[in-house]
Amino acid sequence: MRSMRPGLYAFGVAAAFLGATIYIGLVEQPARLRLNGRAMIQEWKLSNRRGTLVMSGFAVLSAVIALVQFRQSGDVRWIIGGTTILASWPYAYFVMMPVNVWLFAVQLGKPVSPVRRLMREWGLLEWGHVLIGFAACSVFAWVLEMPP
Repeated sequence: MRSMRPGLYAFGVAAAFLGATIYIGLVEQPARLRLNGRAMIQEWKLSNRRGTLVMSGFAVLSAVIALVQFRQSGDVRWIIGGTTILASWPYAYFVMMPVNVWLFAVQLGKPVSPVRRLMREWGLLEWGHVLIGFAACSVFAWVLEMPP
């Protein structure tokens, strides 16, 4: 019996990344938006920290496994898929981090708080991670389905 190729695991981890991002957008975010401002921020702070660790881990693990598969096969599509999933890091830093900073700095005692608007913006930006995960899964599926 032939052992599994590392690339299948790279695809699986990228699919876990994609599934988690879809869960955030379809389940967590709508539930969070139903909370009052204080509860929304408290929940987001805990969820964001944990989610960042999980999503970062998925991205790095998928990319490393894709690199292992590239070294075995020499197919550059593994590097493309690994680089694509790693794009979640600069996306999180340059696109999402400014909104994160504002959310962490929100003063909830004020009569007019920007928390709900910022949280909606954050939710829309989070869909960028869905696109990154989908793109990486698509590249991995392509190379798995159509080997050189």
